[in-house]
Amino acid sequence: MTKIESRVKGVRIGPRKLARVLDIVRGQLALDAMQLLRFMPQKGARILEKAIKSAVANAKNNYKLNDLNLVISEAYVNKGMTMKRMRPRARGRGFPIFKRTAHLTVCLTEKDDKTIKQPNNRWEPKEAA
Repeated sequence: MTKIESRVKGVRIGPRKLARVLDIVRGQLALDAMQLLRFMPQKGARILEKAIKSAVANAKNNYKLNDLNLVISEAYVNKGMTMKRMRPRARGRGFPIFKRTAHLTVCLTEKDDKTIKQPNNRWEPKEAA
């Protein structure tokens, strides 16, 4: 089974904020995840959508895989470098500001019945009487 990777390094967002969005899409189909991320208000959703789109393009161009069969098998975020700044405060003091960055990794594999996480809150239309 091939594992297609996409990495985004030095993203200007805190890793914990990005991890919140990652937990939602991990284990889903790649195209469903991109559709879901498109309507999320978080900044991390845009970053993650771009990384998934890149991984899908890698799978199509490099491995000739069908994008309908791709599943997000692994998705994790690591801490990047932290830029340290000082904020002037009263009486000559300075308070630190930490501008955190993150490294994002998304791995796709081909669809297997065991790897797909089925959401239990999916709406299904009722049959007409």
